[in-house]
Amino acid sequence: MSSRRRTPQSAGKRALLAGVAMAILCSANAQAQERAVTKLKAADAVNADGLQSDEMYMEADEVVRNDTDSRTTATGNIEVRYNGRTLRADRLVYDDKTGVIRAFGNIAIVNPDGTSEYASEIVLDENMAAGVALGFSMRLQENVKIAAASAAKRSDDFQELNKAIYTPCEVCAPDGTARTPTWSIAADHVVRDKKRRIVYYKNARFRLFGVSVGYLPLFWHADPESPRNSGFLVPKASASDRRGISYEQPYYWAISPSLDLTISPQINTKVAPFLNGEIRKRFYSGEVAVRFGYTNERDFDGKGNEFGRKGDRSYILGRGAFQLNDKWRWGFTAERTSDDLIFDKYEISKVYESRGPYVADDRRLISQIYAIRQDQKSYFSAAAITLQGLRPASFDTVLGFSSGENDRVFPVIGPLIEGHYEPAGSILGGRLRVHTSAVVLAREQSQTNLAVRLPGLDSARITGELDWRRAFTSAAGLRVEPFLSVRSDAYQIHDILTGVGSATRNETMGRALATGGADITYPLFKRTKDSTLILEPLLQVVASPDSKQVVIGRTARGAPIYLNEDSVAFEFDETTLFRPNKFPGYDLYEDGLRVNVAGRAGVLWDDGRRANFMLGRSFRTKQNTVFSDRSGLRNKSSDWVVAADAQPLPGLSVFSRARLGSDSLDIKRLEAGANASLKYGNGFVRYLTDDFDINGAKRENLDLGGEVYVGKNYGVSLYGNRDLKRDAWVIRDVGVFYRDDCLRVDVIYRREDTIIGRLQPSETVSVRLTLATLGGSFNGR
Repeated sequence: MSSRRRTPQSAGKRALLAGVAMAILCSANAQAQERAVTKLKAADAVNADGLQSDEMYMEADEVVRNDTDSRTTATGNIEVRYNGRTLRADRLVYDDKTGVIRAFGNIAIVNPDGTSEYASEIVLDENMAAGVALGFSMRLQENVKIAAASAAKRSDDFQELNKAIYTPCEVCAPDGTARTPTWSIAADHVVRDKKRRIVYYKNARFRLFGVSVGYLPLFWHADPESPRNSGFLVPKASASDRRGISYEQPYYWAISPSLDLTISPQINTKVAPFLNGEIRKRFYSGEVAVRFGYTNERDFDGKGNEFGRKGDRSYILGRGAFQLNDKWRWGFTAERTSDDLIFDKYEISKVYESRGPYVADDRRLISQIYAIRQDQKSYFSAAAITLQGLRPASFDTVLGFSSGENDRVFPVIGPLIEGHYEPAGSILGGRLRVHTSAVVLAREQSQTNLAVRLPGLDSARITGELDWRRAFTSAAGLRVEPFLSVRSDAYQIHDILTGVGSATRNETMGRALATGGADITYPLFKRTKDSTLILEPLLQVVASPDSKQVVIGRTARGAPIYLNEDSVAFEFDETTLFRPNKFPGYDLYEDGLRVNVAGRAGVLWDDGRRANFMLGRSFRTKQNTVFSDRSGLRNKSSDWVVAADAQPLPGLSVFSRARLGSDSLDIKRLEAGANASLKYGNGFVRYLTDDFDINGAKRENLDLGGEVYVGKNYGVSLYGNRDLKRDAWVIRDVGVFYRDDCLRVDVIYRREDTIIGRLQPSETVSVRLTLATLGGSFNGR
């Protein structure tokens, strides 16, 4: 009858022999079935498994010590733990003269980092760090699997495998049977160098569903456990009317621990190659990232027809952000391009995104430098900004293309200063905030008549404001919040056109503004069996003395033209209904006596469903002609604002917001949409209609997209953007895809119907491949 032994001890200087012998001896003197536990040496450090550093622990059904040849043999359910590693096997032989461990049958080694290694036979050194194995396999981070006929592990950092295969895909079916991985790399010889963080392959064969689809005599990629390393990323291939057949192959170069570079040449059959790239540098206080692109080529239209002179064409999209200390940070963005349509021509993605605190409109680039200081009670920022417009302007029916925006009419902004401070403690029982603002704008050309180059309007403003608010809540739940705001502005304006040729005038002015009022709410709650009902009437009373607006001219009918640099993009909806001054900027100011009212209702079900609704409008004692006709706020009674959202089912949400005419209840502006993420797919839909957008034109647009799953692994993807005003599709995408746990392949057909500049309608077919552990498409494309 065998007995199970457990032996923990120090393994330094091959001390296993003494430990095992002591365990056997103590066990023999006791009962045969009794377990023996012995510790021979205590060290300073304690591992996660409870053992001291350099202490070995062994369990086995049977342990036999042979003093003649200095060998210890263990059999049956063996478990050995040493320095965070755990080895399990059916049979183990330890030679205390050489320190060599031989294990046989169902071998599994669990490493300190959580990775696992398996073999049918293995030979290890005394530290269980180096050795040779037969029938070897291992499971790494990100579920990566490597298997080989034999393996030689020279150290913790260097491992060689023969007749090996690499895959991050599942190799076992749910019922436990073996299955062919979706993709894998097989090779005659594989070297895993953890120190250099690279896996090398000799005679590599790429297999897709078990079929070889490619061969490379030498191939390498980053170690799956490496956070970053040099190597090729997944390419992108497409065919379009504009560039013909295109192939883009990104390469990632980890230059140093703090610097890397991605180079992605795009090869086209119709037009010249285009080089994309991105360089990133990390510093102790922050980082810099710069995307760039370059080619030397003639211009071309939507069909790839070249015209004009050959020249350099490029772009740069850069950003930097640095943290000087716990309060101060600074940074910059640099966004410029030589051609307005370069991003459309070469399908450069992720262009119009936030890279700094100030964000430009769509199809406009912003360059800025800024400094920000912030703590719990104060905020200060200073910045300088320039813009480049990429929107097509007027369409030339003779030449057949649109001209671009005139960048000379955009102001150079600098400095732009904002400051906010909230003193500690209460002031008159409420909180007080101090706001400061200053800005200087300089234009090269006037926006009034682009055909004639007239002087541009320059302006400077400085503002100081005090804002006080206090809240009172009665025992019955009535909440009243009185507020008071006083403000002073000073303006200096240059190059105001007089209407006589290019003659201009200058003006300096100051004004004092004040606003007082109160917010009143009385929320009501009712609990039902499985839900909570909320009803909340809202009332805001606001009064301001007649304010002095900044007038810079008159229309042909004699109506004043107000200075308005910061309140152009203004929408009256549920988010601005209860703003005491509905203008978002400083140049325009809402005055007079007005009352803003609304009712809000909501239902919250215990199972997570919800529904909310809000209806409101604004009333005033007299008209306010400072508001534009399209705002819905010009008359005594404003337009109605309506907002609703709901989540009727798990994974499904809908929303809508609208502005309705004050008397007719006609829809002036409506935005509605839905999002779904269900078992058989996901998708979204957005609808927008606006009688007059900020450019004074009617707008109606439909945007929708999603994926429908066909079975477990296949699906169809759809996307469309339709200009309902023009009754034409802007973009249409139809794609099919395959996906599983380690691979996604998309084949997408796209048609762009709306003419953008010279590009005209075009068709594109692209293939997107994403392989687990080998990187995704470059820049998300």
